[in-house]
Amino acid sequence: MLNINEYENAKAKYFNTLALKTTSVLSMSFHEEFLGSIKKSFDDFNRLYEILPKNNTQTNNLREALLEDVVIVTDTNLKIVFASNNLSKMNGYSESEVIGNSPKMFHGEKTNKVISRQIREKIDQKLPFESEVINYKKNGKTYDCLIKSYPIFNKKGDLTHFIAFEKTI
Repeated sequence: MLNINEYENAKAKYFNTLALKTTSVLSMSFHEEFLGSIKKSFDDFNRLYEILPKNNTQTNNLREALLEDVVIVTDTNLKIVFASNNLSKMNGYSESEVIGNSPKMFHGEKTNKVISRQIREKIDQKLPFESEVINYKKNGKTYDCLIKSYPIFNKKGDLTHFIAFEKTI
């Protein structure tokens, strides 16, 4: 019985030293928003899993990227076939508005033509690239965007898609 009493006393002492805090109901809405973003990222992942070839090294860390970055996938003709849910947060466009368009739809007057040409050369050579570009939101405002893009090949070595991970800087 001595051991149980010592345990109960230690437990009581520990819990009495805790500074317990209450949480307002308002914080629950932040939690719900966070859970919603996680759910959307899993939905995005499942849709991407259907589009892209399996066992590709560029797709290994997609779940983490879908939480933080915008992920855009184009076909070999550079037409957008997928855009993650984060796209609307970044530039105001929904996926349905960009599907079938070229990523050039985000370019404008202030987009650096030299960088655009360098990107195009990498794409033509089927090479990965990382670039900072000035893109345009749906409302016409500019934003600085870091793009990391990779070609996606199937098991036969044929190019199937390009995937880009984008974030504002």
